[in-house]
Amino acid sequence: MNSAPQTTRPTLISPVIAFAATLFISALLMFVLQPMFGKLLLPLLGGTPAVWNTCMVFYQTLLFCGYLYAHWLTARQGAQRQIQIHTALMIFSVFALPVALPDNPSPPTAGNPAWWLVWTLFLAIGLPFFVISTTAPLLQSWFSRCGHRSSGDPYYLYAASNAGSLLALLSYPFLIEPNIGLANQRLVWSGGYLLLCACILFCAAGYWRNQSEDQLEAPSIDETLTPPSRWQQLHWAALALVPSSLLLGLTQFISTDIAAVPLLWIVPLTLYLLSFILVFGSWAERIRPWMLAAQPAVLTVFIAYSFINPATLPYWLDLILHLIAFFLAVMVCHGELARSRPHPQFLTRFYLVMSFAGMLGGLFNTFVAPFLFDAVYEYPIMIVAALLLRPGLLNGRWPLQLLFPLLILVAGLAVYFSTEQLFDYLDLIGGALILLAGISYALRHSPLALGTLTAVLLLFTLGLHGMASNVLYQERTFFGVLSVRDTVIPDENQKPEKVRELYHGTTKHGAERLIPAQITTPLTYYSRPGPIGQVFAEFDAENPRWRIGAVGLGAGALACYAKEGQSWSFYEIDPLVVSVAQDPTWFHYLERCAKQAAMVVGDARLSLAKEADASFDLLIMDAFSSDAVPTHLLTREALQLYFSKLKDDGLLAFHITNRHLALKKVLADHVNQLHLAGLLQEFQPETDVPLVIATDWVVIAKHPERLAKLQQSRLGHWQKLPLSFGLQPWTDDFTHIIGIWK
Repeated sequence: MNSAPQTTRPTLISPVIAFAATLFISALLMFVLQPMFGKLLLPLLGGTPAVWNTCMVFYQTLLFCGYLYAHWLTARQGAQRQIQIHTALMIFSVFALPVALPDNPSPPTAGNPAWWLVWTLFLAIGLPFFVISTTAPLLQSWFSRCGHRSSGDPYYLYAASNAGSLLALLSYPFLIEPNIGLANQRLVWSGGYLLLCACILFCAAGYWRNQSEDQLEAPSIDETLTPPSRWQQLHWAALALVPSSLLLGLTQFISTDIAAVPLLWIVPLTLYLLSFILVFGSWAERIRPWMLAAQPAVLTVFIAYSFINPATLPYWLDLILHLIAFFLAVMVCHGELARSRPHPQFLTRFYLVMSFAGMLGGLFNTFVAPFLFDAVYEYPIMIVAALLLRPGLLNGRWPLQLLFPLLILVAGLAVYFSTEQLFDYLDLIGGALILLAGISYALRHSPLALGTLTAVLLLFTLGLHGMASNVLYQERTFFGVLSVRDTVIPDENQKPEKVRELYHGTTKHGAERLIPAQITTPLTYYSRPGPIGQVFAEFDAENPRWRIGAVGLGAGALACYAKEGQSWSFYEIDPLVVSVAQDPTWFHYLERCAKQAAMVVGDARLSLAKEADASFDLLIMDAFSSDAVPTHLLTREALQLYFSKLKDDGLLAFHITNRHLALKKVLADHVNQLHLAGLLQEFQPETDVPLVIATDWVVIAKHPERLAKLQQSRLGHWQKLPLSFGLQPWTDDFTHIIGIWK
């Protein structure tokens, strides 16, 4: 039996245009819904990575379920039943509009809220998201049976779907978020969903018109076609899983080890979606030879400089190398996936395997890798896996392909175990590894040899970096990679001095001098000459029984401003930070200065909401120095919460040092809109004191006279917050990172 009629009935709109537009709208809505609903959840559950990870698992699982439904529907039902069942599902899903949180949502106050979150997501967006997730495989299957001249290869419509995803990805932070509040976003999205349902029905009508009576009653199956083998389906899964894992691994790696830049995750995801558009487009075969040739060529430079000797490159060039290598890897994998696509009769099975493998890749990076590795090692692992998936893996005598990499491995291990003074030869070893990286290009036609040699190079490279670095402790959780390092700096007498530092990714979160006389001296952003030191110097003597809350613990340097009789509480989202800061093996601030300070683990806004009103004299907000700024702690509603917890003469201090964002604009607007008083100091140290660094702080009070003492202080240069023009106030309904980019 033919999979599609040979002729199609004339219509006012070309089936290609109708189906492509519907797929485009579907993908657009899906990629807008995810960040939009994430922002709806933010004030409710806080910005913990566990929340985002749970949301991503929910989305990927529901996407897989949608593909499974499309596969079942097209394989088991005739055209008439397919349209009837799917129409009923769409009608039922419309009752979930507009998408919103359930009435009076109340997350559990004790225990893990993951199941509550999954249930909330299902009630709020489950049905609409499920319907959208079915669109790509279902409509392509329908199109393959419409009798159009291009119905024999409907996979090019997948390019239209990914074009919609790409447009949504770029539009949300740059167009939608800065111009439309969350309430209106929900209404516009709901209108777009109704339009999508109408478009699906239009496509269904075209599908119906071009089916014979037999095809309307039973699924159209050609018994002469051989279904994909189990090996072929495993190959599809590998070609989909590796790029999915590589995407998440690269995103984590570049934000951890290269540059903590907000919204940097958009770039890898853009390249990932672009690869689908290219490989499923009509020009895929012309691009393929160039991609296959460029991947090992770029890999040579990529391995030699970005992994073996990254210090020789500026961070932006290192970043570009990683992005190019990533793009070539996913282009090759997705290119082979597109080339091995089956007959349209097995289209839904193809997409089902793809979605399942993509879900496994996400689950591996999100839940498995953080427990297996103390750094982002899944990224180099997937670089090797992508090389092994190049065409021709087992061509030729594969045992001979392994011979050279194994010889290098044995030689490297022999050097490691036979040389005691390995540090004396690091430059020589690095040069040898760079030479081997260059030689690897000669193996470009042997994927097994190329992948294995690359694995050996990365193994030695990562091992040498671990030996050469002064990392004393490193652990990875949902919140990222936390490390304790020793650094040597010159002291006041220009003599070498060892300093203990705490890092979260590439962002320093505290430091401690190990000289006994200086071991309790607050350093970096919290130094006594700096703005927060000036605040304590001016106000600390007023009341010896102050109650102080600090959001963000770091190494605990702020604790050394504590005095007897005061009550201190630290609010920290990452329990590992608390564990490290309290361990005298690493840092001594808490042990020596504020051993009785309360540690409250969890999202700060949720934790502060439980505190008694008008109970704090000083609140210190120190959570904004990294790339992942918790915007829900900077909204107007958040500021109102803080002042409800402060006494009438209480002070609110914000640490806003950030390499990329001008957070003072947001606070200046709040101060103006809420009729508060605020002072800013952009501190630059006047003397070359070790680890006293430039830092920016804002202090806010209800009444301007409360800050008069600070403004008149000779300790620093405090000034009124500059007026911020043209900035829309940040609320729980609206935040816009791009608008405050430096």
